[in-house]
Amino acid sequence: MNNLTDWVGKQEIRKELISQQPLDGFAALMDEDAPAPAIVPPGGHWMYFLPVDRQSRLASDGHAFKGDFLPPIELPRRMWAGGRLQFAAPIKTGDHTVKTSTIKSVAPKEGRTGKLVFVTVEHRVENEKGLCLTEEHDLVFREAANPNAPAKGLEPAPMDGAWDEEITPDPVLLFRYSALTFNGHRIHYDREYCLEEEGYPGLIIHGPLMGTLLMRLAEKRMGKPLKRFDFRNYNPIFDTASFTITGKPDGDDACTVWVRGPNGELGVKATAEF
Repeated sequence: MNNLTDWVGKQEIRKELISQQPLDGFAALMDEDAPAPAIVPPGGHWMYFLPVDRQSRLASDGHAFKGDFLPPIELPRRMWAGGRLQFAAPIKTGDHTVKTSTIKSVAPKEGRTGKLVFVTVEHRVENEKGLCLTEEHDLVFREAANPNAPAKGLEPAPMDGAWDEEITPDPVLLFRYSALTFNGHRIHYDREYCLEEEGYPGLIIHGPLMGTLLMRLAEKRMGKPLKRFDFRNYNPIFDTASFTITGKPDGDDACTVWVRGPNGELGVKATAEF
């Protein structure tokens, strides 16, 4: 693991003709009619520029083997830790777009549960007219869970939200979002794997799905298009009970939004600027 920082600066470029089908698929997921508006909403870019790794290149958890674009980190668990997005211009169906991904940092650390490696990847999405959005995507790699380790205390969510909306997850919703994002990670659809291999009590709600729900909530409640969205994942949220997306305004051009789990735990917290 001494040479992981050699991967800083590595780039990957993907091109995509923006199609309507993923937008219609996400509208169906949200129980809305199709066709959806022909503009990619905040978070919708996660349904494009998808990896198409060969089946033989997948690890036992459903992710692609590391060592092509991401560094070959010898830690088994990979989680979406958070990110920062800035929106410069809309992306529409029919746009010819280019996504340039660059590894910005690789930081090994020692945590309460053992070794950790944080990787930050910058994504820039452009169309024929120029820059559409930038994103800094934080990933964390960590050791497998130790069944004898003391239980982690869950950080409580704020209770002063003004916009409570209840979300009831189920395996079909998680499977359909995995399909829309071509996400093979088994923690989102394989309950037996979650319980027996990773020690979770249920299927895990996708980090980008919760981020997208919070962006939708922020835009709807503030009535303005997003300019910036910074979010961090704190605790996993499972499909075993309903959870709440909520938030409150921070003046005329900003708000804070978060996910509150069924036991009052903080799942995701974000700040939005308009």
